Amino acid sequence: MSTMMMHVDNNHERSRRSTSDQNFSIEGVESNDKINAFDDDGRIRRTGTVITASAHIITAVIGSGVLSLAWAFAQLGWIAGILALLMFSIITLFTSSLLSNFYRFPDPITGTRNYNYRHAVENYLGGMRYKFCGIAQYINLVGTCIGYTITTAFGIGAIERATCFHKHGHKAVCHASNEISMIMFGVLQIFLSQIPNFNKLSGLSVIAATMSFTYSFIGIGLSVSRIAGGAHPKTSITGVEVGLDVTSEQKILRAFQALGNIAFAYSYSAILIEIQDTLKSSPPENKVMKKAAAVGISITTSFYMLCGILGYLAFGNNAPGNFLTGFYEPFWLVDFANACIVVHLVGAYQVFAQPVYSSVEEQSRKWWPETAFVVKEYPIRIPFLCTFNLNFFRVVWRTLYVMSTTTLSIIFPFFNDILGLFGALVFWPLAVYFPIEMHIEQTKLASYSRRWLGLKVLSGACLIVSLLAAAGSIQGIITELKTFKPFMSVS
Repeated sequence: MSTMMMHVDNNHERSRRSTSDQNFSIEGVESNDKINAFDDDGRIRRTGTVITASAHIITAVIGSGVLSLAWAFAQLGWIAGILALLMFSIITLFTSSLLSNFYRFPDPITGTRNYNYRHAVENYLGGMRYKFCGIAQYINLVGTCIGYTITTAFGIGAIERATCFHKHGHKAVCHASNEISMIMFGVLQIFLSQIPNFNKLSGLSVIAATMSFTYSFIGIGLSVSRIAGGAHPKTSITGVEVGLDVTSEQKILRAFQALGNIAFAYSYSAILIEIQDTLKSSPPENKVMKKAAAVGISITTSFYMLCGILGYLAFGNNAPGNFLTGFYEPFWLVDFANACIVVHLVGAYQVFAQPVYSSVEEQSRKWWPETAFVVKEYPIRIPFLCTFNLNFFRVVWRTLYVMSTTTLSIIFPFFNDILGLFGALVFWPLAVYFPIEMHIEQTKLASYSRRWLGLKVLSGACLIVSLLAAAGSIQGIITELKTFKPFMSVS
């Protein structure tokens, strides 16, 4: 009997231990799941890859810029147009490669993460240059949002005009109100602005990148069709001709403005580190980001070349500012292409707005850490979809931001001039100056060495180009303002 009781007790103990081990195992799995949900700095674990980063880049780069390239080629001509496009693409690829090494500090692989561009500049350069970077970055981000709002209005206007011309003939007077289109775009952005952060934008970026490919292909196809149909407008090695198309002063200013438009077409450096901050920690983020930048810039440059060259061949020296607005038939395909532009810019706006949102919200949480209006999240369950976290400060602040950019777009709806100005203002500091200066600081490059001199010459040359482009765009805006009536803009 005693032996039997001992046997039962032993069985019970083994059973208890087994159950305890099982519970411990389950708790361990749950614990590991919770641990795996966060990075080593306590932030939500990143899941980005080369594909998602490339999609973000393509979404950011192929936007308003691609539409103005035919016009830019018309101002610069064949040789200068092609050389300028190649020059900006090579410089952007080179400085993007440098910039990706500053995501971590001080070591590019094992150092502490910099969550955005300004943090990187602060850690590597500090002082006044950090403040200058913040000003340049936010001019770029806000300016791009304004540019995309204007472009969207022109796209919607092109749809309305193409449909009108199809119904009433190409000699009909067809106009569309830009203000109404901008307001509609702004209302949509107010809702989309509640997407909390960059990590949640991957799906929207993939859709937007797909749209950019679609309308670029359609534009290329329509240009080929127009050329094959017998349209052979005048083109030249030097572009628009003095005395025939423009005055000598207009020729110079438009050439500078065209350089600004091309610079704007490559303006994504301001958000490169924010995109890099979505990548998985392994393999090293800088190596993955360099691949993504190479893929994104190579693809966009190929499309830029096709759109610029074929658009210039199709329209010649009279190429419109937005080359898709020059096509009216087949009206359904033109309408579809412009609809793709609108969908693309809906996503691209958010890509450039997110760094502004997060910067203000992060600073506000530091200032008012115990204020419920700023920090508290209210989960709202949406049946069959997800749980939406409502934050009142986020709702109010982001709504005000969208309203501000929409209002500025309505006040200054000058497509080519605005793109050229913002491209000129931010290309040199964000895409050239800061990456080069941080590279010199990170690598402790010897002053006046061959590489040091080469980088300084590159930076100086890009500064001169940016200043000339800004001058051309400012003069263009002044000219437009002489005849412009606020809140009465039509396409």
